[in-house]
Amino acid sequence: MVRSSRSNDWGFPRWRGYEAERQATRVRLCDRHGCEAPGDRPAPKSPNNPDRWYFCETHAAEYNRNWNYFEGLDEEEAKRREASEQRTANGYANASHYAWGGSGDGTRSRDEMRALEVLGLEVDADFEAVRSAWRRLAKSSHPDVRPGDKEAAVRFQAIQAAYEVLRVAEERRQWKPA
Repeated sequence: MVRSSRSNDWGFPRWRGYEAERQATRVRLCDRHGCEAPGDRPAPKSPNNPDRWYFCETHAAEYNRNWNYFEGLDEEEAKRREASEQRTANGYANASHYAWGGSGDGTRSRDEMRALEVLGLEVDADFEAVRSAWRRLAKSSHPDVRPGDKEAAVRFQAIQAAYEVLRVAEERRQWKPA
């Protein structure tokens, strides 16, 4: 005669956790020789291989520090592969927050910093200072004021480009969704 055993749910199956089992759970150990910690962090075995190592946190960090994606490739092949992989991430590489160049609070891009330098302004100049510097410099090097002066014409174009960069950036900062 078969002996019935008690259940942990007392007739109410939802009291038990979902997918709870009575057997011991299987834990994958770290693939590093001699390590007994759980290996729950996958790491690639090689660039073109779908197989993975499974390391503990400590050994995964060590593996990542020493990982060289281009190991075993000659320099030309490594450059070609790097270029092809960066080609697919163009949307991220051209994002505006990657262009930050170093104003103290991180609000100005590298292009804005160059534009401020062309206008002879400090990093923390507000837009009114930008506008007044632009007007002053544009009046002094305008081609109508200095006809025939090629350096003045080039300087005027640089001033105009710098002002345009700063104007667009200011509009982007001031824009509020409707």
